[in-house]
Amino acid sequence: MTTKDTVDLGEFEFLSGESIPRLEVAYETYGEFTGDNAVLICHALTGSAHVARRPDAGDETAGQARAWWGDVVGPGKAVDTSEYYVICANTPGSCYGTTGPASENPETGEPYGTDFPPVTIGDWTRAQRRLLDELGIGRLHAVIGGSVGGMNVLDWLRRYPDDVERAGAVATAAKLDPQCLALDTVARRAITSDPNWNGGHYYDGPEPEDGLARARQIGHIMYLSKASMDRKFGRRSAGRETVREKPPDPAAAFFPYREVESYLDYQADKFTDRFDANSYLYMTRAMDDFDLSAGYESDADALAAFEGELLVLSFTGDWHFTVEQAESLAESAREADVDVAHHVIESDHGHDAFLVEPETVGPPLSDLLADGLGGSSITDTAPEQPDETGEFAPVHTSLFSR
Repeated sequence: MTTKDTVDLGEFEFLSGESIPRLEVAYETYGEFTGDNAVLICHALTGSAHVARRPDAGDETAGQARAWWGDVVGPGKAVDTSEYYVICANTPGSCYGTTGPASENPETGEPYGTDFPPVTIGDWTRAQRRLLDELGIGRLHAVIGGSVGGMNVLDWLRRYPDDVERAGAVATAAKLDPQCLALDTVARRAITSDPNWNGGHYYDGPEPEDGLARARQIGHIMYLSKASMDRKFGRRSAGRETVREKPPDPAAAFFPYREVESYLDYQADKFTDRFDANSYLYMTRAMDDFDLSAGYESDADALAAFEGELLVLSFTGDWHFTVEQAESLAESAREADVDVAHHVIESDHGHDAFLVEPETVGPPLSDLLADGLGGSSITDTAPEQPDETGEFAPVHTSLFSR
């Protein structure tokens, strides 16, 4: 049983103190609710509520071509929708059905644009809690999410600790490091420096597609590792049959159009067809702003009220959210006496591993749901031994590392 719907939550006050008269939240559900089997899935930066395939309505929704975790969530899969009632809600500020900058402001009849209030991950969590109230769901069997969706999971643990039995924080961290903050800044500047951005009010004119394309290309570089890029592209030319529509500069025609360039151009073109530039600004700012310890003495203090089980899952080739950051999160949970396991997966796919490796991501999540941290596929990896300086050795800590 699957559903795709939108609920009107009425007036919504954001944590910034600003309000909108009506917040509509797009969501999808899978399976049947039995009272204690609800699993909330939190999507990543440019994902939607379409987390699993819906045989009743095909495999396309809200401009997103396919279910973003369709190999992990579904009947007989790791998050088994024949056993669990899965809910995934699009977050405020996005452009996949939930109210955001591209939505109509009922007070003006025009799109909000950058008049939309600032959005935080805390606002995402609060909107999800209100949606669950509308659906008659109290305590969650589990909340699971990857990347910024994992930050959403952590916010659930500090904001509504009594409402979650088990949590899976995948490829995430308690906050972004300065390098990722810097790259997100450049991505946003690419959008806002596009002449068509027009201060965010571009909906009745040409859209800032070039700026959004550059921002997405920066994002894709962040999601891949050096090893995966070398394996996937190397320095190979894209071939004579692949011709860029417009060389970026006169001299470019003399040099080869490489596979890595072709890939980035292709991904940028696809993305500008499906996503809103303002939403990219809002979503990345929400991610950049998140700090688990904000308002608390420490990350451990923020997690102290959570009495359930927490699985932290990281990937060795991920320099966006590193193994070290995941271990720091797990150590904070241990300090707070939270039942936690940090499961490290060997992978050279980079940050994208949580999306493209269902065979490694699925088993620990399946065990978490069925058996908690005692599941047979879950291991709690001890931190590496410190070197002579007392610091832990880095694992793929930077795009620019040598």
